[in-house]
Amino acid sequence: MDQLVKPTSIHIHQFVGLSPGPKLVVLGAVHGNEVCGTIAISRLINEIEGGNISIERGTLTLVPIVNPLAYQKKQRQGDRNLNRNLGLKLHPQDFEDSVANVLCPLLAAHDVLLDLHSFHTAGKPFAMLGPMNNAEALEPFKLAREEAQLVAHLGPSRVVDGWMEAYARGVRRRRDSGHPYALALLDTQYGIGTSEFMRAHGGYGVTLECGQHEDSEAPKVAYHAILQTLALLKLAQIPLAPPRSEFEQLTLVDVIDRDHTDDTFVRQWESFDPISAGAEIGRRFDGSKITAPSNGFIVFPNPKALPGNEWFYFAQASMRDIDTTDKRV
Repeated sequence: MDQLVKPTSIHIHQFVGLSPGPKLVVLGAVHGNEVCGTIAISRLINEIEGGNISIERGTLTLVPIVNPLAYQKKQRQGDRNLNRNLGLKLHPQDFEDSVANVLCPLLAAHDVLLDLHSFHTAGKPFAMLGPMNNAEALEPFKLAREEAQLVAHLGPSRVVDGWMEAYARGVRRRRDSGHPYALALLDTQYGIGTSEFMRAHGGYGVTLECGQHEDSEAPKVAYHAILQTLALLKLAQIPLAPPRSEFEQLTLVDVIDRDHTDDTFVRQWESFDPISAGAEIGRRFDGSKITAPSNGFIVFPNPKALPGNEWFYFAQASMRDIDTTDKRV
């Protein structure tokens, strides 16, 4: 087998309209085995360069493959998970640190982010929504209405929030366990990914989970979402579909790590499988049971998670409203 050669660049495509407007960045393959965004972005580039779509206003930046090493390996990460603890690294320690030093300034230079992902097990697409407007230390935010408006137009009716709160709880558990975790896993900023970085730097962003990794519909979901984002922001003359009027809304309340390779699920879970309080979810390598703390839902179950990494998330129904009022720039 040929020796793997680490990539030395990231391909970035940019189209600047001749009239002023918002700056949108669209990302694919932040995780290397999640290629629906790559396929959709490549399709859009061909449409623009072929003259079928014209960017008339603002700036559109497209990054089909954000993490080329992970993409080359056809796996989630190159050296580590790029979409955790994202930030500038004064002394890069791995490939993802070097990517972050390119990606973070790029994100900070834009107003809106659409980050396209997929997930391991079966399930329907959903959008990750940030917090409501707040001035709290964990994730202060002022653009919740604009972000919710974007979510309402992307297509999927399932919406999930609570990401940073769930991670804060997970970090506290790791610190209290006494287990010798890597320092990065104990950092209070561990939950920061692309969308969280955008919110922290004056913009807003949506992570769209377009379906299961190999689902042939996932690239179509991603492409539709890009077109609707262009239409909503008026970067191109594309018909804007009406926003969703009803949503299935959930809040992440916890994240559970896989501690050992012999930690196993009791069944083949799919994202958003409902579960009753007290029902068994999985078992640790020592035989101890993991049960649901309340009625809720299993999210992002990953039976192949590496020890010390996220195994699954637990969510509950949310009463949060999605404002679909037209707030276009």
